[in-house]
Amino acid sequence: MNRGYMGKVLMVDLSRGQFKEETVPDEVYEKYLSGLGLAAYLLYDRIPEAADPLGPDNILGFVSGLLTGTGSLFAGRWMVVGKSPLTGSWGDANCGGSFSPAIKRCGYDGIFFTGISDKPVYLLVKRGRVELKDASSLWGKDAIETEEMLQEEYGPSARTAVIGPAGERLSLISGICNDKGRIAARSGLGAVMGSKKLKAVVLDGNRRILPYDRDAVHKLSRKCNKWVRFQLPLGPSIVVGLLGTLLRILPTAMAQDGLIYKMILRQWGTGGLNQMSPEWGDSPIKNWRGSSADWPLRKSRSADPDKINKSEFIKYHCYSCPLGCGGKCSMTGKYTETHKPEYESVLALGGLCLNEDTDSLFLLNEMLNRGGMDTISAGATVAFAMECYEKGIITREDADGLDLRWGNSSAMISLVHKMINREGIGDILADGSKLAAERIGRGAHQCTVHAGGQEPAMHDSRQDPGFGVHYSVEPTPGRHTIGAQLYYEMYQLWKKVPGLPKKWPFQIYHKNRKYVASEEHAKEAAACSKYMNIINGAGLCMFGTFLGVTRTPTFDWLNAVTGWNKKPEEYMVIGERIQTLKQAFNIKQGIDPQANKLSGRALGAPPQAAGANKGRSVPIEKMMGDYWSQFGWDPSTGKPTKASLSRLGIETKCVEGSDAV
Repeated sequence: MNRGYMGKVLMVDLSRGQFKEETVPDEVYEKYLSGLGLAAYLLYDRIPEAADPLGPDNILGFVSGLLTGTGSLFAGRWMVVGKSPLTGSWGDANCGGSFSPAIKRCGYDGIFFTGISDKPVYLLVKRGRVELKDASSLWGKDAIETEEMLQEEYGPSARTAVIGPAGERLSLISGICNDKGRIAARSGLGAVMGSKKLKAVVLDGNRRILPYDRDAVHKLSRKCNKWVRFQLPLGPSIVVGLLGTLLRILPTAMAQDGLIYKMILRQWGTGGLNQMSPEWGDSPIKNWRGSSADWPLRKSRSADPDKINKSEFIKYHCYSCPLGCGGKCSMTGKYTETHKPEYESVLALGGLCLNEDTDSLFLLNEMLNRGGMDTISAGATVAFAMECYEKGIITREDADGLDLRWGNSSAMISLVHKMINREGIGDILADGSKLAAERIGRGAHQCTVHAGGQEPAMHDSRQDPGFGVHYSVEPTPGRHTIGAQLYYEMYQLWKKVPGLPKKWPFQIYHKNRKYVASEEHAKEAAACSKYMNIINGAGLCMFGTFLGVTRTPTFDWLNAVTGWNKKPEEYMVIGERIQTLKQAFNIKQGIDPQANKLSGRALGAPPQAAGANKGRSVPIEKMMGDYWSQFGWDPSTGKPTKASLSRLGIETKCVEGSDAV
């Protein structure tokens, strides 16, 4: 029966050069969906305890989503999964582009790699044929060069996921690229791909993807698209920046409707917040030590969304996306074009380092895209190095002669080149700030900001404590694409899921309420985690779901595609099951959930003395315990209990003498 999923995965043993198709029972999809949920189900049992993330026992998976290819909008996300070499925990990274439907058109919901090849190879799946091909001629090429060479050989219908030099050199902050610079960047999974000597995955299939009720899917999509197309004129970007200033000054906050953010995305892309966020206190400045006082509007003009959009020559849409928040931009110098720098990239390489050079933002973005390195962790690691330089922990001699003063864009360019290629000081920094601090010593750890080893994104938990909670409690720590108090407001889950706190759009409340550890906030955070697991099981884009559950009909799409007729609260249980299994994976791998707590600096310990987040701190220990309680886990340790596992139908071994796994 047609239910949107393909019902099979492909297992590739790189050590033996063997392939095996595995059928996935229908009941697995009903319990875990596809995408990230299916990956968690398969990898929990198959990756052994204490597995070396860069060894043969780790499994690297590429998964599509249950809604991908069914006619549902925003369903073009693919995910790469495995044990993270950066954090030692469950690792996943999410990406758009056109690779997700290619997985399913080859007849699979996921492709998983075990073992290690004895030479560089790439996987080719073309019209039912599966081969491992010699990648010696591709090894050493950057990500975009590699994709161009493979498409020249296999034609424009082939879709590729590749690593660049950073992944080949096992940088723990490297990612996996498609569509010439779109990167599944987080968790360091590019290093896992590099450790397996797997340069690329090339897919070209023609299998049909069939939903249960295509007419119902299309009807829902047409209704959703009307909201996507609704647009009001927003004026010049400075208006958005000044709005950030107003939000900083006011003692009150207002619950947000995601329709407003959608309009910003449609006009400028994610960069629409480039100046608003530093003003508002949402974006960390100067390695989380600074504030809007260090990066006011006159300095953030280098990141002005209108200025950046002047270089855009064509809009970029991921597969099945009617919004098109991306773009291709022209640039001068060695490279003639680049993907429009995203908000995270601009602020990590801009405000976090006090870099006011717009041209360098374009160049650094393209260098990191080609190198296959995460712009968030790379920018954060550069900012870490700059603070170490300022404090004398790193000398100019240590830095290979580079003058790592704040905002020195030419030194940043040289340093990023060294990080991608593991040259000189770049070899020390190529694995992120936590490991770099351990290697440098001399108190360098005081300059790091991370959660479980991963640098958090450009969203400040001192402005929205929900970010701090999710940075600290997620099985993939340091992630901003899961939840926040702002996200909960935009998802509007209470309109579909009974029993959740109501936050009506434009409801005004005092800012101090955000910093209270309450059951209400815990329910909101848990709901975000559960819902995001559904989104990642479906292959949906988070930006599309910000429109809210009544405009982006996640639950209705799933029912129309599968024919299951589940209630929204039943899907939320699926999200809870996926979250619990990922947490159980971490416990199996020896991860202490308490150790993933975000660095104190990013939590207001001590509070800032100036700027938008002056005097603010986050009661993170209480918020973490409250969050874990919402899942029925041990609130003091974060470990799932036998009762929670039993309730969700998860079978795992428990630690002897303990009620937790």
